[in-house]
Amino acid sequence: MFLQLILILVVLIPLLAIVLDSSVGRALASRLERRSSDGGQDLMVERIAFVEGEMERLTGEIARLDEESQFVTKLLSERSESEAAARPSGDDPV
Repeated sequence: MFLQLILILVVLIPLLAIVLDSSVGRALASRLERRSSDGGQDLMVERIAFVEGEMERLTGEIARLDEESQFVTKLLSERSESEAAARPSGDDPV
């Protein structure tokens, strides 16, 4: 049994070398090469789409934070104006 396995391997190795060196082997290699390079482009497109999505999300978040900041600034200015109006003119703030 072991001898048969070795004999099969001895025959298959040169046969495989002949097939890989032939035009069929070259065609298979170029197809595999194209597939791997296309996969890299797909990965790049996927990454770019992810980054664009994150940019849109962050842009919305910045706009929301800007609105909140303006709202808080407006509240604080109204509060200080109402406190100034409620304070008697002779009192000095401490």
